Amino acid sequence: MYSMQALKTRINKNAPDFKANYEGMQALLKDLDDKLEKSRFQGKEKHIEKAHKLGKMLARERIEVLLDEDSPFMELLPLAGLGGKGFGPGGTTVGGIGIVSGKICMIVSNVGTNKGGSIDYATLMKSLRLGEIAMENRLPMINLVESGGANLPEQEKIFNYGGASFRDITRRSKEGIPTIAVVFGNATAGGAYVPGMSDYTVFVKDNAKVFLAGPPLVKMATNEVVDDESLGGAAMHSRVSGVSDYLAEDELDGLRIAREIIEHLEPVEEKPGYRKAKPSIKSPLYDNEELLGIVSPDIKKPIDAREIIARIVDGSEFHEFKPEYGTTLVTGWAEVHGYRVGIIANNGVLFSESANKGTHFIQLCNRQNTPIIYLQNITGFMVGKAYEEGGIIKDGAKMINAVSNSDVPTITIMIGASYGAGNYAMNGRAYQPRFLFSYPNSKIAVMGPEQLSGVMEMIQRQAAEKAGLEYDKEQAEQMRQYMMMEVEKKSNAMYATGQLWDDGVIDPRDTRNYIGCCLNVVHQNAFSSDNQFGIFRM
Repeated sequence: MYSMQALKTRINKNAPDFKANYEGMQALLKDLDDKLEKSRFQGKEKHIEKAHKLGKMLARERIEVLLDEDSPFMELLPLAGLGGKGFGPGGTTVGGIGIVSGKICMIVSNVGTNKGGSIDYATLMKSLRLGEIAMENRLPMINLVESGGANLPEQEKIFNYGGASFRDITRRSKEGIPTIAVVFGNATAGGAYVPGMSDYTVFVKDNAKVFLAGPPLVKMATNEVVDDESLGGAAMHSRVSGVSDYLAEDELDGLRIAREIIEHLEPVEEKPGYRKAKPSIKSPLYDNEELLGIVSPDIKKPIDAREIIARIVDGSEFHEFKPEYGTTLVTGWAEVHGYRVGIIANNGVLFSESANKGTHFIQLCNRQNTPIIYLQNITGFMVGKAYEEGGIIKDGAKMINAVSNSDVPTITIMIGASYGAGNYAMNGRAYQPRFLFSYPNSKIAVMGPEQLSGVMEMIQRQAAEKAGLEYDKEQAEQMRQYMMMEVEKKSNAMYATGQLWDDGVIDPRDTRNYIGCCLNVVHQNAFSSDNQFGIFRM
């Protein structure tokens, strides 16, 4: 049996650039670790102690008990809301993908010990993205519910988008993708519709409280005097209203019931297009630790994409497509954790040739029903008179068209720059990759800070000349410095992840495992390209 050729590294670990990159990336990773540690905040100590005295677990403890023994848990959007005015990085939910009763599931756990699990804007948007991932990948969703509902000071934003979370539960249900809600505490007002619209509901005895309006509001509205338990307790909903399908004795029992429900769901159907990983998997030939010396904190420094590929694919084996043509884009096939993939990676600015090559390769992956991994490090398409005359717009449009209409699952990793239309051609967030992760050095913007500030300066100079005014160089320099600072601040990886422009910032050394986990998720269900065209050479 023939195997693909293994890539040969050209990295010198003793080179000054390698060592400088390694030190710089370590500093960025230290900052990332500090922020991730803050995202794991689960409330003040007094609230945690009170919960434990009531026999309650914390949000992350519930996930740990729910998961199969030794199951991985790929946490998603852990820094949502970072730098904002809400409840802190990650909001008041923990969300991610793990294995429950042998099935891959999306798990969302409210942090009831932080702000009572109330939902701020970032938490809501995070929840919507987690639901979107569950829908796209047909993952059962398990909601571990304990929430006081909307954060009222942000009600004007939350109310307008909040209904989408209930809508999406029912749409997933229509598609045969179940939601299981285990209610551990309050689920008030709109929050009551999370269990109310789920396929299966489990209420924990004495602790679950689910009602559209609590006793004080009922008193105000109807003058009726009623207590929490008789108004919306677990026993009432299990025996009288029917909102609860299972009455759990305690939290452990509730999680046990959830696991049983998942166990009895229909197994994954092996339809045409369904593909399992190969049983024997080769490790890369090179140490993933070396990625920290290959990737530079300074995105102006070039990265050889093949050096990244060699450290994330099985056996470092890569069958490169069109290696001599359009050389600023690297395309080819490999396997990651036993799954066949196509890889599209930047090795410089996109020219017409590289755009045409990318378009051709995307067609081939669709005909072969092969998922595509995008390694994004792009400053954009080449500009200038000769390139405009050469049709850079139409060639770029072809690639963006191919990316937009590709039917196979895609995963994007931002390993450096992500500027301008290059972001679009390399499957940025707007093009709905199944998953998108960023390295901590990555930057995303219309253009780099120097370019943007320079363009603004030219526009201001031309405007002054047209108006017959004297151009104030000192004021213009101050504005240029301010613009550079603003663009730099609002284009870095930490700002981007706080805005939910990715699904998380990751350590480059973990790239292979993240991609492997995502491929495992997307292969849980059969997929097939609906591309009706034969291959036509670009």
